[in-house]
Amino acid sequence: MKDFVLKGNICYSKSKNDLFTQKNAYVVCVNGESKGVFAELPSQYMELPLVDYGDRIIIPGMIDLHIHAPQYAFRGMCMDLELMDWLNQYTFPEEEKYEDLDYAKKAYSIFVNEMQKGATTRAVLFATRHRPATELLMELMEQSGLVSYVGKVNMDRGATEALEEESAEISAHVTYGWINAVKDKFARTKPILTPRFIPCCTDELMEKLRQIQMTYGIPVQSHLSESPGEIDFVHFLRPDNAFYGEVYNDYDLFGKNDDINTDVKTVMAHCVWSTAEEVELMRKNGVFVAHCPASNMNLSSGIAPIRKYLDLNMKVGLGSDVAGGHSDSIFRAMTDAIQVSKMYWRYVDQEAKPVTFPEAFYMATLGGGEFFGKVGSFEEGYEFDAVILDDTSLAHPQELTVLERLERAVYLGIDRHGICAKYVAGEQIIF
Repeated sequence: MKDFVLKGNICYSKSKNDLFTQKNAYVVCVNGESKGVFAELPSQYMELPLVDYGDRIIIPGMIDLHIHAPQYAFRGMCMDLELMDWLNQYTFPEEEKYEDLDYAKKAYSIFVNEMQKGATTRAVLFATRHRPATELLMELMEQSGLVSYVGKVNMDRGATEALEEESAEISAHVTYGWINAVKDKFARTKPILTPRFIPCCTDELMEKLRQIQMTYGIPVQSHLSESPGEIDFVHFLRPDNAFYGEVYNDYDLFGKNDDINTDVKTVMAHCVWSTAEEVELMRKNGVFVAHCPASNMNLSSGIAPIRKYLDLNMKVGLGSDVAGGHSDSIFRAMTDAIQVSKMYWRYVDQEAKPVTFPEAFYMATLGGGEFFGKVGSFEEGYEFDAVILDDTSLAHPQELTVLERLERAVYLGIDRHGICAKYVAGEQIIF
């Protein structure tokens, strides 16, 4: 059913500062696309099926711009190390296990099942370097009804022997085969080019990935300026580059390919320590920033200057970054983003005012949704993703506005037990 009307208390972003709410309103979906929100249902939609959710809250689906599916198995563990040690001691050994397709099926089934139950409707996923396990993950994601990009990771150095690909040539060969096998196979699950990060990718591999991107025109995801130790290592490997992002840009994997004058849709996770030059290149090239506040805290990476990115009108969304982040809840990412911005304002830059709740909601929906196209809002013309929240378990003595109820529902984690329905691209996947 892609033609219907939902009634309830509707909340959605029109811009980064404009969070619109309306009680007892109607939102219309026709052929999987929103036709807008109305106080009174227009006559041309009167014959559509109507689902009345009463006093419940209707919001757009959450967007997770950065999550590692194979790391879900050890979320909430191993949080006592910084990034590079955490990768070497815990993450890489866990990801080695995905060579075993039985293990991959067991782990990925758990991951996809939990993603399906939460408030996230679209996600950008890292898998591992293993092609069979990555294709399995894509099949499971397609069956879930969620919309996703899934990346087979490329890495030919800087990891455990079992996890490194044998050579840049083999890595590229396997990637070509994977993309050819999956690029037209699924309706909701698409491939994304995934160099893990510069410390794990030789110059030869990056050049081959540039050629792959030019051949297929698919999006790109990676990590950028997450921790000081990582940045120092990149400088050691590429001393002639002025800043980290310039390395990706050298291989036309940073928002644009100037040689052929085309955009390269790119999302970079973290951007905690980006220099002014790096920020300007991200802004100019339209690179998406996946802000991952929980991971940045857990791995002692730092506090990303999200106020700066918002004020520069950069493309910014949120990422759970499991398992650096310990929860896949984008509600949790919203509250973390607000809280860490207060610490940044208090202790780093008192000119950088904290992130507001409407701004956090924007990043979780419309801001991140742009990576998928016209997604993340109920304005006319947007793909119809919706989550229905039942907050009746949160008793209160006072009268609350819809906005106050929404903010409280986010802070109190109602996405863990209060989702009563979820729609993705106009189809209901939770009843």
